[in-house]
Amino acid sequence: MVRNLLAVATLAILCSAPVFADQTASLSSVAGIDEKPANDAPSIHPPFELGVRPGTPVIWTAAVSGARPLLFKAANLPKGLTLTPSSGTITGVLPKAGHYAVRVTVSNSHGKDTHTLDIVVGDMLALTPPMGWNSYDAFGDNVVESEVIDNARYVQANLLSVGWDTVVVDYRWYDPGAHDNNANARAGAALTMDSYGRLLPSPNRFPSAASGNGFKALADGIHAMGLKFGIHIMRGIPRNAVAQNLPIEGSSFHAADAADTNDICHWCPDMYGVRGDTKAGQAYYDSIFRLYASWGVDYVKMDDTSAPYHTAEITAVHDAIERCGRSIIYSLSPGETPISDADHVQTHANLWRVSGDFWDSWKALDHSFDLDTRWHDARGPGHWPDSDMLPVGHLSVKNRSVGKDRTTNFTKAEQVTMLTLWSLQPAPLMLGANLPDNDLWTLSLLSNAEVLAVDQDASPVSASVALKEDNGIEIWSRPLADGSLAVGLFNRGDIDAQASAKWSDLKIVGPRAVRDLWQRKSLGTFSDQFTAPVPAHGAVFLRLTPAK
Repeated sequence: MVRNLLAVATLAILCSAPVFADQTASLSSVAGIDEKPANDAPSIHPPFELGVRPGTPVIWTAAVSGARPLLFKAANLPKGLTLTPSSGTITGVLPKAGHYAVRVTVSNSHGKDTHTLDIVVGDMLALTPPMGWNSYDAFGDNVVESEVIDNARYVQANLLSVGWDTVVVDYRWYDPGAHDNNANARAGAALTMDSYGRLLPSPNRFPSAASGNGFKALADGIHAMGLKFGIHIMRGIPRNAVAQNLPIEGSSFHAADAADTNDICHWCPDMYGVRGDTKAGQAYYDSIFRLYASWGVDYVKMDDTSAPYHTAEITAVHDAIERCGRSIIYSLSPGETPISDADHVQTHANLWRVSGDFWDSWKALDHSFDLDTRWHDARGPGHWPDSDMLPVGHLSVKNRSVGKDRTTNFTKAEQVTMLTLWSLQPAPLMLGANLPDNDLWTLSLLSNAEVLAVDQDASPVSASVALKEDNGIEIWSRPLADGSLAVGLFNRGDIDAQASAKWSDLKIVGPRAVRDLWQRKSLGTFSDQFTAPVPAHGAVFLRLTPAK
């Protein structure tokens, strides 16, 4: 019955354009998205803010859609930085703290576009939520170098143009014996390690790491694509290093001095905890982050850290990163991170998980709505509650350790809901699929610049719930930097339903031009509310702009 009513509403609205007197609108396909390619004329997309520490390497690539080739220019580029004209990548070092406004212009045979990049040199990183790809959901604990490179090339070719810019090698890259469909980890495994007890990528899986080169060659190659490079680590010090009581590089301490052998991870047998509030513990974390900086690591996801919350070790890692010589974004995993530690985590990490591992089930996605409201006041530039990776596309390739080989179990409507909710919060966006296997619909989902612009908007304000109804309909809104309002119409219920965004609930007045972000379509001007059908588990994503 509900579906028939929605069909009638759709037919009625398609016969007339929306006007002030008609406050109901319906989309041509409420679960659909616009799959058309971007225009040929160049357009620069967010992020437009970059945080970097003084004296550390800068890497930023302009996110630009449009026909290639493109030509980039930069005005007011400070001394110490250079722009690659063919790629829009800015690199170099800025030695002094300060605020630099760089005017970037891009052109091709179809036109040009200009935007200002704000570079803030100081003590804050991740001014907008990081966006990238992580190997775990597709490859578990046995990803190999060629798979990382294939996914990095896909990001460069298909997603960098709308802001995705980070490639992360996840879980247990140091285990030479990891293989398809193996157990989560192997107690007593002979892990690849240097003489100071620091884990290294295994050369049989990462050939460029041979001769102790670590991840440097892989990081260099990914940087050459205009991307940033990240790794996953387990909290603590290798048990193998403690068994041999290896020296800690750059100090007079040994592994046993730093280790807390009573502190173990119950699902990964590789590590002991570190006594982060001791000089030995600090020396160990200083040593591994000096190593990561020498490789060119830009992002570190540290596991077994947030639940329970390891205050001393988080502090020690924060301090190690500050003096390692590179601007490394620090991410904590898994959750649920205790809300009681909100004050500490906001000042000592850039990202922290609000949930346990998030997978492709509606139950998990539905729970995310409640988790996100819990962390509303902790979200802002430099510190982002993390809802975990986006399990879309092809997951657990060849039945890896993370489950059955499959295309995501999420329906298309649920995938739209997930990206809408994550972007509205806003939240870090990390993809988990094997990206080269994406179909056109999935690529269109991930490359919608208007949706991603909400996630990367410069506004420091988080989304709030404006309305919650008993049938599962929720209206969320977030003020954006240009004065517009991003609005999500969500249906957490199991049947299709109408959702109304009323201006009184959104605390706005006056006519608003309404644009559907997933359809990339202007729907008209509305005086005091907007109503649309929303599919079960689905969402409609709008941008409301004061009418001229």
